[in-house]
Amino acid sequence: MPLHMIRGDITTVHCDAIVNAANNALLGGGGVDGAIHRAAGPKLLEECRTLGGCQTGEAKITKGYRLPCRYVIHTVGPIWQGGNAGEPELLAACYRNSLRLAAEHGCETVAFPLISAGVYGYPRREAQHLAIRTIAEFLADHEMTVLLVLFGSQERNSGHPEMDRWIASQLQQNAFHSAPAPAAAAPAEKSAREKQRKSLFGRRSEAAHAARPVCFAEEESAPFSDSEAMPSTLRSILQSPDESFSQMLLRKIDERGMTDAQCYKKANIDRKLFSKIRSDLHYQPKKVTVLAFAIALELSLDETNDMLQKAGYALSHSTPFDLIVEYYIRKGNYNVYEINEALFEYDQLLIGA
Repeated sequence: MPLHMIRGDITTVHCDAIVNAANNALLGGGGVDGAIHRAAGPKLLEECRTLGGCQTGEAKITKGYRLPCRYVIHTVGPIWQGGNAGEPELLAACYRNSLRLAAEHGCETVAFPLISAGVYGYPRREAQHLAIRTIAEFLADHEMTVLLVLFGSQERNSGHPEMDRWIASQLQQNAFHSAPAPAAAAPAEKSAREKQRKSLFGRRSEAAHAARPVCFAEEESAPFSDSEAMPSTLRSILQSPDESFSQMLLRKIDERGMTDAQCYKKANIDRKLFSKIRSDLHYQPKKVTVLAFAIALELSLDETNDMLQKAGYALSHSTPFDLIVEYYIRKGNYNVYEINEALFEYDQLLIGA
């Protein structure tokens, strides 16, 4: 997918380029910067010495050396000073300039850390929002896959208390309405029921046995030898099936007056995947793919469920994933990146993934 969030170590990500949150000297340091230099080996530092440093918000590129990538793009994020010293503009420039360099060098996959959110003190949630927004703006005009790599697992700190309360209430209601498992019968009661069952069914007569209905599985051939023997209602259903997921998707795109590119980009879907769906009338998508297109097309909740049914899925009130997506649809918020941020905080699959 074009923009994906993962937890892990950026030095182990296989891609065309990884981005280093460097300092102005470009000579290594702590945090992500130090980890990248250690993993790349001493030749990275040798090349960095020839670059003459880097201004805040700018970006420079080197080889990847021992890293599992072709390039390292070094950018210098701003030090947080309260937000009134141009920090948001400088941080956005880090992402834009890094992506521009990656595109100029033919990179199709780029991995970013969360720039300035470590020792530079930029508030993590604000840094994450800005990173996603800036990357999304770039991807609207470019074909590239971008990974935002967050180091380690952090305690979930949702910025959506209203959504949290709604999800909790729905999960509680679902648990309340779910029927409890029947209690196991007492040994004596169970024994009596078993005797009764045997007395009723254990000594079936030969005549009754011969007259029993025959299951289709016991037949040597299908119950209908040809289409003419089928009931007319069944034959008409098979001859006139409902529209498939692919057909509904393409119809909705036309009805919305969107281009294919506008739709798959807004859905956070890769162009190659969309081409497969368009070329295959019976393409069977994953649930996250269906929901990605439902979000991109800004479908109502009923329309979303209809599209899900075309692919054999449904929304449930028993899982946080489905509830988060439903919450955003009910609110009329169809920003796939904001939805994915919420899903990421709950450790759920991401839309379009």
